[in-house]
Amino acid sequence: MSTPTTSKNTNAFYLQAALSFGVALLTMIFAVIYLPVDPWIRGFLGLGTLFLTTSSFTLAKCVRDAQDSQYVVSRLDQARVDKLLAEHDPFKAIS
Repeated sequence: MSTPTTSKNTNAFYLQAALSFGVALLTMIFAVIYLPVDPWIRGFLGLGTLFLTTSSFTLAKCVRDAQDSQYVVSRLDQARVDKLLAEHDPFKAIS
């Protein structure tokens, strides 16, 4: 039986992800601030940006939690199978 492999992300990947998020968010904030429209439209777009940012973090957390729980269930199932195989004696007489 094969065990699931987990991919480890490097520090460079985390840095690149954080920088790209920061650049995207700052660019959006800059665009909303300097957009030549009325203040209420600017406020609406700002709140939309805030909502999109927080919901992105929430979605990422939910996906991570689902993957973590699936990994734990998979490990538990594998441990049960390993225990059954370790306890099985093919030469034991059936009574």
